[in-house]
Amino acid sequence: MDTDTVNGPQLDGASMDVDDEETQNIPVPVQRPPSPPPRPRAQSEPFQVPKEFTVGYVYSMDMLIHASIHGHPEQPDRISRIFQTIRDANLISKMKPIPIRPVYRNEALLVHTEEHWDKVLAIQSMTTQDITDSESYYESLSLYVMNGTTRAARLSCGGVIEACLKVAQGHLKKTFAIVRPPGHHAEPDEHMGFCFFNNVAVAAKVVQLLTPIRRILILDWDVHHGNGTQRAFNDDPTVLYISIHRYERGQFYPCGPFGGLESCGEGPGLGYSVNVPWPTKGMTDADYIHAFQQIVMPVALEFAPELVIISAGFDAADGDDLGECHVTPTGYAHMTHMLASLAGGKLVVALEGGYNLDSISSSALAVARVLLGDAPPELPPMMASEAGTETVWQVALEQSKYWKSINPKACEPREELDEITFSIPEILKGHRQHFLYSQYQMLQVPLMPAYEERYGSQVMCTGDLLENKTIVMFVHEFGNLRVELDGSAMCNVNMEHSYLIDFSKDLIAWVKSENYALVDVNLFPRPFAASALPTALRPKAADNPARDLLAYVWDNYIQLSSATCIVLIGHGIGCQSLMDMINIRRANMIKYVNLVVQVVGTGKIPLIPKDSESLRMWYSKNSLVIVHPQHPAFAPESRILKRHGQVIQIDEVKPIKTMMTALPLIRNKVQQLGKPQT
Repeated sequence: MDTDTVNGPQLDGASMDVDDEETQNIPVPVQRPPSPPPRPRAQSEPFQVPKEFTVGYVYSMDMLIHASIHGHPEQPDRISRIFQTIRDANLISKMKPIPIRPVYRNEALLVHTEEHWDKVLAIQSMTTQDITDSESYYESLSLYVMNGTTRAARLSCGGVIEACLKVAQGHLKKTFAIVRPPGHHAEPDEHMGFCFFNNVAVAAKVVQLLTPIRRILILDWDVHHGNGTQRAFNDDPTVLYISIHRYERGQFYPCGPFGGLESCGEGPGLGYSVNVPWPTKGMTDADYIHAFQQIVMPVALEFAPELVIISAGFDAADGDDLGECHVTPTGYAHMTHMLASLAGGKLVVALEGGYNLDSISSSALAVARVLLGDAPPELPPMMASEAGTETVWQVALEQSKYWKSINPKACEPREELDEITFSIPEILKGHRQHFLYSQYQMLQVPLMPAYEERYGSQVMCTGDLLENKTIVMFVHEFGNLRVELDGSAMCNVNMEHSYLIDFSKDLIAWVKSENYALVDVNLFPRPFAASALPTALRPKAADNPARDLLAYVWDNYIQLSSATCIVLIGHGIGCQSLMDMINIRRANMIKYVNLVVQVVGTGKIPLIPKDSESLRMWYSKNSLVIVHPQHPAFAPESRILKRHGQVIQIDEVKPIKTMMTALPLIRNKVQQLGKPQT
C-alpha cells in the first residue's frame, strides 16, 4: 500500500486528503460523547477466546532511504537489524503489523512551529549542490540530510502516532514502533541530534486529542537527555516526562543545564519533569534498576498514567561506543516489565537511539519478548555504584518536593563506616537540643524507654510547663539543611556554604516573649529497634509511634498542668500526627484545648473523623488552617473547607518559609482568645 495515499486522522472531525495535508491548520478538538457506564460484573462470565493479536509493531523499509553517503552512526541498518532479529526469533508472527503512514501537518503542529514543518519539508526539494553547501550547517546540528530524509522523518513520526493510537483506542494492548530517524532531541522549533520530528511528543498530543486518555507517562531511557520531549511538555501537568541519561555536569550531549536534576518543569508543569542525570559513563543494570525502584516507579504509580510510552533508545546498552554504559538486554527487559504494570498494561515502545547493531538488536529482542508476555530473565546479585546511589539520592531530595511517594531517607547512600559515623539528622537534633537549652533554658522531657529510644532529646519544654496558665505545643520535623554543592553531578558538599534553616526560631521567640510555656516536639524518628526492649515496654501501636508519643506527652505532662489555655500547632508532617492524637484523646481535647493550628502550606490537610459530631463541632469553632491559595481544597468541587474552622491563604509554597509567613496570623488568633494570666 502506498503510504502517501493513506487518509490522515480525523483531527477536525473529517478525513483529510493527502493533497490538502500541508495546508491544514491546527485542529480544533472534537466534542466527545460521554463514556458509557461500566457494565456490571456478573458473578461468573463465560470463557472467551482471546483475540488473535494483543501486541503490534510498526516497521517499513521506506525509512531506510534516509542514509548518509559518508557513513553515520544513525544508519538504516539500525531498524533492519532489529526487525530481522525479532523475525528470526519467530516473534514477528505473534505480532500484528500496523500500517505506517506519514505524519500530517496538523499533527506536527501540535508540537512544532510552522517554520519547523516548512524546514523539514524543504529538505526533500534540495538539489545535490544544496545538500553539499549546507553540510556544515546540518553538522552543527548533529544532522545529515538527503532527499529521502523528509519522507523517512514523516514516516517515523506517523508510525509512532499509529502505534500509540492502536493502544489508546483499545485495538491492541502493546506496540513496538521500530522507526527511524529518532525524535526525542527535536524541539518545537528546531531539528537536531539525529532527530527531525519529535515522534513521541507528537504522538502523545494526538492521543490526547483523539481519545479520552489524558495522563501519559513518557519514560526516556536513551543515554541522552530528551531535551525536545521535555521542552514540549515542560509546563504540562498531563504528561509526566522521566529521563535517565548521562549528564556529566551538562557536558554530555545535548549539553546545558536543562537535563539536570533541578530541571523539574515550570508553571503548572512543575514537578512533572523528572531527570536522573548520571555524572559519568559506565552505568550498569544495577544503577538503572535502583533508579527505577526509588524514583521511576514510585512517581509513576502516584501519577497513575493512562498510557505509557517508552522513548527506547538503546545507546546505554553494553557495547555502544557513543553511550559507554553497560545496560544488558536483561536490564532492559526488567525495566519494560516494570513499566508494563502501569496503565492497565497499555504500553508503547518507540525506538530512539542506539548505534551498536548487535547491542540494539539484542536489547530490542529482549523488550519484544516482554511485550509478548515473557517474564524477564533473572538478574544476578548486584549493587548500584556509588555514583548511581548518590545521583538517585539527590534526585529523591529534589523530587520529594513534588511527589509524596519519594522518600529521600530510603535512598541515602550508606558507607561501610557505621561504627564510627554520626548521621546528619542526629547531629542536627543534638544541635537543636543544645540551642533550646542555652538560649531559652528549655529542658528535655523524660520519656518512657520505648519512646526514649526513638525520640530521645527531641521533646523539650520550658521549666514552667506545669505552673503556666498558657501552654503552646509545637509539633514539627526539624528545619531544612541548605547544602551548596561544588557540583550537582558529583554531589560534593561545599561545607563553608552549607547551613541549617530552622523555621521555628521566630515562633519560639514569640512564645517566650509572651511568657507562655512551650512544649517543642520534633517528630523526626530514629530507626526503631523495638526488639531491644522488653515486650512490656514496646509501643502497642508501632504503626503510629508519632501519634502515641504525642498522646504520652499529653497524658503525663500537659493534662497534669495548671494551664487554662492550650494551643496546639502542627507544621508540615506534624499536622497529621497532631490530628491523630486529637482523635484518640477527643474528650480531653474538647475540654481543655482552645485552638488547633495546622500550618499545611501545599500539603494535604488532615481531617477530623466524621464519627464524632461533638468533636467536629468543637474543631470547627477552634481551628485555624493555613494553606497556599492554589491548594486543591479550594477547588469548586471540594468539600474539605466545610470541615475546618477558619482557613487562611498565604502566598508561600516553600515549607521553610511557610511558618515564618504564618506566624503573625497565629499570634493574632491567640490574642483573640484573650490574654491569659501567667
